[in-house]
Amino acid sequence: MSLRHVLATAAAAAAALSAVVLPASAAATAPSVAAPTRAAATDFVVTRAQFQQMFPNRNPFYTYDALVNALNAYPAFAHTGGTGSRKQEAAAFLANVSHETGGLRFIKEQNTANYPTYCDATQPYGCPAGRAAYYGRGPLQLSWNFNYKAAGDALRVDLLHQPDLVATNGQISWKTALWYWNTQSGPGSMTSHQAMVGGAGFGATIRSINGAVECDGRNPAEMQDRVNLYLKFAQLLGTVPGNNLTC
Repeated sequence: MSLRHVLATAAAAAAALSAVVLPASAAATAPSVAAPTRAAATDFVVTRAQFQQMFPNRNPFYTYDALVNALNAYPAFAHTGGTGSRKQEAAAFLANVSHETGGLRFIKEQNTANYPTYCDATQPYGCPAGRAAYYGRGPLQLSWNFNYKAAGDALRVDLLHQPDLVATNGQISWKTALWYWNTQSGPGSMTSHQAMVGGAGFGATIRSINGAVECDGRNPAEMQDRVNLYLKFAQLLGTVPGNNLTC
């Protein structure tokens, strides 16, 4: 699993493992979803068989049905533009997910020593579930109290007080990953959704998810692993990967 960008302290940044992070100001916002209405869950560009090929050793918690059902929360995802564009976005999302979770094998962050580092006590709502309760969980390893608060507000689930729902409820877990992908830019300048549908390319999704740690030569091996997964998944879905693959 990869290192993720941490904004609270330099020490936390060096030690953090797979933690979705964004500035507190960004976390406080939950942009509305402006999107075409998804006609039916069955129109997802990734089939059940392809999902199985991508994640042959996944944890049973991560089901195809839970993912497909979660898609309705963000109907623009993999549903914008032509078929090629839709497949590119799905491949890009699932490639980042695969990198973060070891091929969907991990539900919770593996480095338990990091758990107490994800409480930003300066937030007015604090850390009501406990200082060590906001570690990475789910497909994009959601972490930090402000991210649980913002994601929960957007999804209308009290994740601030019940963060473990991200590790025990499959649809909620997938929805938190889709929330970050579609609404948060993290250390980047755009959301990952905007990067894929607007032509910025896969490299911009890496920057939005973990740019401060992996981009600009900081950790080329981790960055390249994401790229390799994207190339693999794009080929599996029968689409070209496009330009600007690295960051």
